[in-house]
Amino acid sequence: MDNMIYIKIDNDTFYDDAIVLVRSFYPRMEVKAYKQDTVVTEDDKVIDITVPDMTGLNKSEMHDKFKSYLYDRLSQMTGKTLPWGYLTGVRPSKIAYVMLEDGEDEQTIKKHFVNKHKASEKKASLAINVAKKEMDILNKIDYKNGYSLYIGIPFCPSICLYCSFSSYALDAYKNYVDDYLDALIKEMTFVARAMKGRRLDTVYFGGGTPTTLGAAQLDRLITALKELFDIDGCHEFTVEAGRPDSITRDKLKVLKAHNVGRISINPQTMNQQTLDLIGRKHTVEQIKNVYSMAREEGFNNINMDIILGLVGEDVDEVAHTLSEIEAMKPESLTVHSLAIKRAAALNIWRDKYKQLSTNNTDEIIRMTEDTAKRLSMEPYYMYRQKNMAGNFENVGYSVEGLECIYNILIMEEKKMIFLIFFHPFVQVVSITVVFPRRLIVVFIPSYGQDCFITFFKFGDGLRIWLF
Repeated sequence: MDNMIYIKIDNDTFYDDAIVLVRSFYPRMEVKAYKQDTVVTEDDKVIDITVPDMTGLNKSEMHDKFKSYLYDRLSQMTGKTLPWGYLTGVRPSKIAYVMLEDGEDEQTIKKHFVNKHKASEKKASLAINVAKKEMDILNKIDYKNGYSLYIGIPFCPSICLYCSFSSYALDAYKNYVDDYLDALIKEMTFVARAMKGRRLDTVYFGGGTPTTLGAAQLDRLITALKELFDIDGCHEFTVEAGRPDSITRDKLKVLKAHNVGRISINPQTMNQQTLDLIGRKHTVEQIKNVYSMAREEGFNNINMDIILGLVGEDVDEVAHTLSEIEAMKPESLTVHSLAIKRAAALNIWRDKYKQLSTNNTDEIIRMTEDTAKRLSMEPYYMYRQKNMAGNFENVGYSVEGLECIYNILIMEEKKMIFLIFFHPFVQVVSITVVFPRRLIVVFIPSYGQDCFITFFKFGDGLRIWLF
């Protein structure tokens, strides 16, 4: 196996396009730019790229032409094709959605995916079907005149091997949680004032793991939410309970008392050996027990997440996970393809785990699709990330009528969404405002824990809003 891949390109404008595509064809390989002082060993590979003529093309056309050219070359070099062709964007279903809005028929849209982007017909059909489902759901609500709220809780029981989110192990930072909630409520107060007179449509508690908060802390936060915002008319209120080792009956009772309608209980895998390897400090039995507990407390809209391509897992392990989940019969199933980011421990310590495979294949994807069908679920939203195992996608499946509207809104960028969360132990603290078709991030610099405490105790928070 090649030790390193170097990209030697005669126009750096297209370097980012090149590195994404090269990594897609050579997963789990380290890819870097070739420089004048680069020392190449006999085990390394150098991909020498001459950018084709771009005369008369606009920026978008130039990048499309380059990606199409490089895709064909890499496909010829490796003998492989990619399910999504040269598409590297987060939202392929958005392409289909916009074309449907513009009146294009399904056959035209499919040809666009296949002929232009070199995607497979199966993936083109998936994008179209998801877009149609999203459109059907959104057409039933007045999403354009409302807004949504995302509340981020950046704490977890432990940090998973594959995770690169801004999350922090609770044991190390438990003394900061109440200060964090103080700041969160302060910012919720400002958003409520700024949006007075506007309708709140969806509320989503994400993380991290929101249920790392104690029952009393959850009650305090949701009580403040209900005092500040009129949530009686909300289409949905979702809390990512997430990690089974963070869920207790008392916390479920708090969520139910506050009319949380949808929760997630996310095993990621039902194989104990994998759970131990990826740093999830709970057992398969805990997953089942917590799920049963949620049913006992009256939750009738439960999502479960799984990840395909986890280290050491192949067809048999995924089949076992799917069999266990099918027996539990959740209302939603979200299927993620492992995406290994630079900040994830699995990437940072890649030499330690290099003997472990990260397999995701067409067969495995078909297995998840078949399980969803047997559970009477249809795909309703999807997105992609760089460095995904198998170059596949993340897909949310749901039974009819229990789809997560927030997921659709943020993927299709159809309305204003306030994302209120903090990165308390790094160099920015931020509130993000997502507008249709544009993203605005407002932030202030901080300098570690001392500033974190000072900010929470004395600062007025973020008061720069770009409307």
